[in-house]
Amino acid sequence: MSQLKNDLLLRTLRGEKTERTPVWMMRQAGRYLPDYMKLKEKYSFFERCQTPELATEITIQPVEQVGVDAAIIFSDILVVPQAMGLEVEMIEGKGPLLPHPIKNQKDLQRLCLPDVEASLGYVFDALRLTKKTLDGRVPLIGFAGAPWTLLCYMVQGKGSKTFDEAKAFCYTQPETAHRLLQMITDTTIAYLKGQAKAGADVVQIFDSWGGLLGPDDFEELSLRYIRQIVTALKDEVLTIIFAKGAWSSLEGMAATGAHGLGIDWCIRPQMARQLAGPNVTLQGNFDPAKLMSPIPVIEREVNAMMDAFKGTRHIANLGHGILPEVPVDHARAFVNAVKNF
Repeated sequence: MSQLKNDLLLRTLRGEKTERTPVWMMRQAGRYLPDYMKLKEKYSFFERCQTPELATEITIQPVEQVGVDAAIIFSDILVVPQAMGLEVEMIEGKGPLLPHPIKNQKDLQRLCLPDVEASLGYVFDALRLTKKTLDGRVPLIGFAGAPWTLLCYMVQGKGSKTFDEAKAFCYTQPETAHRLLQMITDTTIAYLKGQAKAGADVVQIFDSWGGLLGPDDFEELSLRYIRQIVTALKDEVLTIIFAKGAWSSLEGMAATGAHGLGIDWCIRPQMARQLAGPNVTLQGNFDPAKLMSPIPVIEREVNAMMDAFKGTRHIANLGHGILPEVPVDHARAFVNAVKNF
């Protein structure tokens, strides 16, 4: 561990005292950076993910250009359904498309529990190369989608605001839904263990659509599978759960033993702390759209956020991914405001 020159993130997740709050941004590697756009013109999305040299370059860009305290590997949550045998296309300007979604029990036969080394080894290669290239500058974060969020895409076949078809699938075919969730969970555990082995210091579980479920359904369809993942990993690597919009379940998420919990901007830090208890690090919760504000406004708003978290275990971050339209100097202003607080 000692070779890390900046281990603020890791110490904060372990609940140790730090000289300042660490800061990084979800989706920091990618779409708002002009240098990323140049690579995007040359290579398709999955070429960028599957070529370790490109993934490494993209992962490190924000560390050098924006000054964040952690790198997060450039990849996508849908590499897991892909490894399990579903076709995934990335449609420019539209998002993901899975042309042959799962509709019933029979469709599960098209899926496999993959050998992650064979099917996702390119992510491990990218992690190893990034780790080497970073040379201890900052910690490296790996990630995966939560089983519920992956089911949403695998059943709906594309993005959605409400994922009604995915929910209907769970409510009308519960047995098939739980089998699918368990398959995704088993794959994800192997995948994240591989990431930890390849050099990830922290792994984050993204439950982007957790907030679409009421508290009981969140427990049943999401948290019980996230719990399995955290339990399987907790002695091997630091873990963060980010379930967007699911803050009514922060208490249950804290009880998993995860080291950190991401929160969005729709809950006050004080309330999140009350729900989560004192023994977990909170991460967030700046509204990404606020990064469009003039820089003095960003600085003022960051100070207000930092005040609200003051005195508790906190990683400064956005409450969701950075928007493609955000000017790079605004992202930098956010990071610097945290560092100067």
